[in-house]
Amino acid sequence: MTIQRWEPFKEMMTLRKAMDRLFEDSFVRPSVYLQETDGTLPLDVYQTANEVVVKASLPGYKPEEVEISITGDILTIKGEHKEEQKVKEENYWLRERRYGSFSRSITLPLEVIADKAEASFDNGVLTLTLPKAEEIKTKQIKIKPQAVIETKKG
Repeated sequence: MTIQRWEPFKEMMTLRKAMDRLFEDSFVRPSVYLQETDGTLPLDVYQTANEVVVKASLPGYKPEEVEISITGDILTIKGEHKEEQKVKEENYWLRERRYGSFSRSITLPLEVIADKAEASFDNGVLTLTLPKAEEIKTKQIKIKPQAVIETKKG
């Protein structure tokens, strides 16, 4: 067994580094701790050439428990998942699954044609395909070559 010399300043530097990290994580990058995890619906929203696609994670939900609406440029997804009543409250050891209602509204990045929207539900992932309005779609304009007119000298 070797005897190590105690260096109190080395320990102080470790404590100082820990405090610096605490303050940096809390004040410099607070978004890690301020993310909403209180049941908000996680979404992915992206666009292709012709449509806006919204994907929402809804594990355990059935399609009939979800309602989707578009009013102007606001997309709202809401639903309700009823709690299973097979187990008595006092028999739980751990209870983390969420029950109840949720609602999430976002402003869409572009104008869409709500009447032609399509929704699919696969393995707990809701996918909305919202066609872009015609005036929003990128249009390619071809440049016609200028006609060359030759004149004949006679």
